[in-house]
This record gives sequence, structure tokens and C-alpha cells, in this order.
Amino acid sequence: MLLAGWASSPWALAALFLLVVGDAFLVVIPGEAAVTAFAALAVSVGTPPISGVVAVAAMAAFAGDALCYVVGRTVGLHRWAWMRGRRAQSAFAWSRARLDRSTAAIVFTARFIPFARLAVNLTAGASRVHAPRYLAIAAVAATGWAAYQSVVGVVVAWVVPGGTAAAMLVSVAVALALGLALDMLLSRRVRRGGGRDAAAG
Repeated sequence: MLLAGWASSPWALAALFLLVVGDAFLVVIPGEAAVTAFAALAVSVGTPPISGVVAVAAMAAFAGDALCYVVGRTVGLHRWAWMRGRRAQSAFAWSRARLDRSTAAIVFTARFIPFARLAVNLTAGASRVHAPRYLAIAAVAATGWAAYQSVVGVVVAWVVPGGTAAAMLVSVAVALALGLALDMLLSRRVRRGGGRDAAAG
């Protein structure tokens, strides 16, 4: 009952928007988990509407990606100490190479992987990838991401017994597990790509 009351609050979707935008900059903020949890809540109690969850998540994801692009274009990739670390520089180099080859493919792929998403958006800005084209791709990717995360929450709410709270908890766990699996997969590809680049050099 408490969850149902909170879900019907006008602040519920505002909270979702802030979580997803924050996730664009701070990978510790569980943007994916928030979307799946809200989608599970939408199915379980009927509010907020699932269409609202998808729309708000898509707008917030795009806003976060666009802001990261602007930050990259404004400050570059070396301004702050964390940017100069080995992992960050490897991710930036990997992102730059992929952006040169296929902007759309890497933007879509990175949208589903928190740290890769940050690296690609910052690198795109710093590399001055053509803004209108990049942001158009980012908007489509954000919409696809929001729909996918919402579908995960909807499926979990349909499948998991035990009511609203159980559906939300399981949807969060599933979203985190999928995110970790994708992040590990990409990390391996980055390391392999770095090794090939070093060998070629």
C-alpha cells in the first residue's frame, strides 16, 4: 500500500528522471535498476503508467548523454585526475577508435553499459563528433534503452509471485546482473583491443 501511494505521487517520475540523469555521470547511481523497478511497479499497481516510465527514462537518458557530450567538448579528456587514470584513458582510446569506425554501433552498445556510456559520450564531445548527428543517434539509443529496461521490469512483474515489493526487488537484481555481465564483456573486449593496438604499434 505504501509503494502504491508513493508510485501515484507526482514526484515519482521526477525521481526517476533525476536518477537516470545522475547515472550518466556517476556510474554508482543505478539508473537501469530504477527504470526496471518503476516498470515493475507500473505493472503491479498500475501507476505510474508504463508509457510514462518509458518516456521519462528515455528523456532523462538522452539528457544525461547530451550533457556528458557537452562536458567532453568543453573540458576534454584530461582535466580531472580520474580521467588521467589507466582505465579511463584505455576506455577513451577504445571509444575514439570505435567512434571513428561506426558511431551508431558504439553509441547503441555503450548506452547499455554504464562506464562505457560515460567514456563514449565524453570522447564524442572531446573529439568534436558532429553534434546534430551524434545527438540524433543518442536520442534513438536512449529510447531503445528505456524500452528495453522497462520490458525487463514488466516481464519480472508478470513472472515473479509475491506482490509489488518482490517484483521490484527481483527487477533490480536482474537489471544489476545484466549490467555487470555487459560491463565484464566490454572490459574484456577493451583489454583485447588494447593488446592488439600495442602489438600493432
